[in-house]
Amino acid sequence: MAFCRNCGANIPENSKFCPGCGTPVEGVQPYTEAAPGGYRVNIKKRDIAVAVILSVVTCGIYGLIWFYNLVNELNIAAPDQGDSTPGMVLILSIVTCGIYSLFWIYRAGEKVDRIKRLNGEPEANSALIFLLVSFFGFSIIAYCLIQAELNKVAAFEA
Repeated sequence: MAFCRNCGANIPENSKFCPGCGTPVEGVQPYTEAAPGGYRVNIKKRDIAVAVILSVVTCGIYGLIWFYNLVNELNIAAPDQGDSTPGMVLILSIVTCGIYSLFWIYRAGEKVDRIKRLNGEPEANSALIFLLVSFFGFSIIAYCLIQAELNKVAAFEA
């Protein structure tokens, strides 16, 4: 069974376009459902508690590293054509005093929902949840939620 890289819909064999969003399938490698575990990508699981503790102990320095890795792993797990590089997201977030990070966190929620769809899980409007949590100053909670979803699809143990 294959899934669309854009919207996560099932793609019937020999289809030229995705039935869900109309994206051309020809020449694009669709996601494939892995055996019993569902959708998997080549990323490592990350211990959320350790990441939070290190972020606090290092006064946020490890938090920047964690953020960089979150962007990179989310781009691997749910690629889009217009994905920004992790370095660009980090720099724009710093330069705009966090405003760009709110935009990125919303987009990350959309990607998390796509990952859930690929695994057959119900969506939870993660984009809005992550944005509200981050807007009120608790971005680390959104990072934890994103990391939890990435850990579900990680092919390798930490």
